[in-house]
Amino acid sequence: MTKINGGFEPVFCTIVPPHILDKLSQQDDPALAAAARKTLERDAYERTHRRLTTVIGAPSGALPAAAATGQPHRAIYDAGHRTELPGKQVRAEGSDPGNDATVNRAYAGLGATFEFYLKAYGRFSIDGNGLPLDATVHYDRNYNNAFWNGEQMVFGDGDGKIFLDFTIPTEVIAHELTHGVTQYTANLTYFGQPGALNESLSDVFGSLIKQYTLGQTAAEADWLIGAGLFTSRVTGKALRSMKEPGTAYDDDILGKDPQSATMDDFVQTDRDNGGVHINSGIPNHAFYLAATALGGHAWEKAGQVWYDVLTGGELKKDAQFEDFAKLTVAAAKARFNEGEELKAVLNAWEKVGVQTS
Repeated sequence: MTKINGGFEPVFCTIVPPHILDKLSQQDDPALAAAARKTLERDAYERTHRRLTTVIGAPSGALPAAAATGQPHRAIYDAGHRTELPGKQVRAEGSDPGNDATVNRAYAGLGATFEFYLKAYGRFSIDGNGLPLDATVHYDRNYNNAFWNGEQMVFGDGDGKIFLDFTIPTEVIAHELTHGVTQYTANLTYFGQPGALNESLSDVFGSLIKQYTLGQTAAEADWLIGAGLFTSRVTGKALRSMKEPGTAYDDDILGKDPQSATMDDFVQTDRDNGGVHINSGIPNHAFYLAATALGGHAWEKAGQVWYDVLTGGELKKDAQFEDFAKLTVAAAKARFNEGEELKAVLNAWEKVGVQTS
């Protein structure tokens, strides 16, 4: 197994699923179609580049002195609408905010993610060992995505017609960084059900980090992923809804949100790595059901159970939904005994049609 920077084999993960970009690329409006096609082409290039880097290996840097103190070590770079990474450094750890709101949002989002994992679960950065957090903003022109490439975060500015700046939603930043947490822990294969679990875990902790930042309870949270990304011309509220998968958007241009909420609607496809962004709605909904049944701050009970499974060492890289569900039942029992937490987890998986016994 190839290791990168002390972790496991990384994958290239984007926040906007290919089915949305595919739909946009087929539009009659050349401005909409061109931006989508260019984004798809850039994503394909970066995905290939990631595989090559995995094969030849990537350099590992020494742990910064600042990180050794238990504090984050953030660096924000500006690509200047080019595609060379990381770009020009424009903000370092501890420096004051500048005039670029995108830079400031990226810096804050990295910090919120670091703080959440440290204070909620005692995890020291995404690798558990103080990994510096780097992000590049203003990537390419009209780039309709954000991604984690195994080493750093990258944000596009959007085309301004369908998508706005990708640093706007905190959960987008947290979602992509959580792919790094998965990379350094369970290392879930990015295809089929394990790939959908990989995506779901990023949605789960992305939403929890937003809730943590806002001080929200499970009942107060919107459970949306990518809220605020769409322009006003789009009939939709977000990329995905954990509360009601399949309802995040219903738009003349983008079509209807295809996410599945239960195993009855599980999609068999070779596209999008076996439907990782569509079928992730099933474990997403299970988490929502468990968290809202328990109430309070969702990261304290349901989130703790999911984190225990992700980092506990028993989750196999090719785990199926049932494997993951059974581990959450065992984790709930181990941490909370035979209480309401166990009942909530069992009921949640039953409602989405995933067997736990």
